[in-house]
Amino acid sequence: MTATADAEAAANELTPLADYLGSVLRRLRALPPLDLDLTQAYGNVLAEDVVAPHSYPAFDQAAVDGYAARWEDISGGSRGPGYVPAPSGMPGGRSIRLNVVGDLGAASWRPVRLTPGACFSVAAGAPLPIGADVVVPVEWTDQGMAAVEIFRAPKRGYGLRRAGEELVAGTLLARAGAYVSPALVAVFAATGLGHVVVRPSPRVVIVATGDELVDVGRGSQPGQVVDTNSHALTAAAAEAGGLAYRVGICDDDPEALRGLLEDQTLRADLIITTGGTGTGPGDMVRRILSRREGGRAGPVAFTEVALYPGTSLGFGTVGAEEVPVVCLPGEPGAALIGFEVLARPAIQLLAGAEPVFRPSVRAHLLETVSSPVGLREFRPAHVAERRGGGYTVQPLAGGPFTLSGLAEANGLLVLGERVTTAAAGSTVDVLLLDRRR
Repeated sequence: MTATADAEAAANELTPLADYLGSVLRRLRALPPLDLDLTQAYGNVLAEDVVAPHSYPAFDQAAVDGYAARWEDISGGSRGPGYVPAPSGMPGGRSIRLNVVGDLGAASWRPVRLTPGACFSVAAGAPLPIGADVVVPVEWTDQGMAAVEIFRAPKRGYGLRRAGEELVAGTLLARAGAYVSPALVAVFAATGLGHVVVRPSPRVVIVATGDELVDVGRGSQPGQVVDTNSHALTAAAAEAGGLAYRVGICDDDPEALRGLLEDQTLRADLIITTGGTGTGPGDMVRRILSRREGGRAGPVAFTEVALYPGTSLGFGTVGAEEVPVVCLPGEPGAALIGFEVLARPAIQLLAGAEPVFRPSVRAHLLETVSSPVGLREFRPAHVAERRGGGYTVQPLAGGPFTLSGLAEANGLLVLGERVTTAAAGSTVDVLLLDRRR
């Protein structure tokens, strides 16, 4: 057999990524809902539809500082911006003078009524007097206190907001599965909501394993590797919406690892380990968590997935509470790609988010790339919008294993299992990363 045929045969023994993800995600359920105060709801996902209990605005109100008046009293004003032609029989080109019979602020509550030839000085947000159908901006007047001269006549309805103009009681404000954003918090509060039912943010515990690991703050040397993964994955879990806790480094000690994972089940909705997923003599995580006991399979199943980089992934549950655990490779690039592919969707599902996968676009490839046969590759790339519509994608140097490329990327170029070469000018799929830059 040729080398290519050997590679294809080996790839055929791997589990397709889509099949693997489907089997894992079907085992997960969104966390039970919580009724949270509005101030604590930000960043969570709604567990049920939210309907406005009250209208917004709740009453007729001024939208600008000015004078609340009857339009028929001012419609003979001069021909400035916003001019309305004067009614028949009234001369144009002159100002209108009205008596100011009171002041209304945002805290005013007593109902008042306008009479012909009169107006009220009003602040933005103040309730409108009965009979008012226009608010003249302060800058269109002489700003008088007892009487005001109006130089320009706005259109009827200018400068005011009617009750329920934006939202009426019973309006669907947001559907289950929506993220509670700051703007959505404002909408909820404005319509009279003080609390909402949400899915809690998943508590995600990250554990790095390996005798060779040392903590950050020093350089690597022979026999020692700086623990990159637990810090990076903690940040990734937080970006995905989880409450991330970095436990730190656990040596390749079977009893210590079992005890640590058991302890973490008390405060975790998901545990992520990194390192030890291979089949070598030092891959302790796989040996411990997949070990058969009492004739039963271990709590975590390790699968060779058609994924590049990082084919070995683990998923199962640990502890009496059966807390889900995701086991990622130890190589930093493979760990971060594995997180994007498997752990991030798991966090999103636990949080009740829809959809659980990142958005993707079709993009015009700027450079020819090759890919391993039989593997679905995720490669760091830079995505840009094209003038006139569409996207271009530039693969970043070094491929998926380079941390510098992952740090620079705003997308992941996806090359399917059947793709060995993607030519410049072809159209490819790209996952869009949430990067605040």
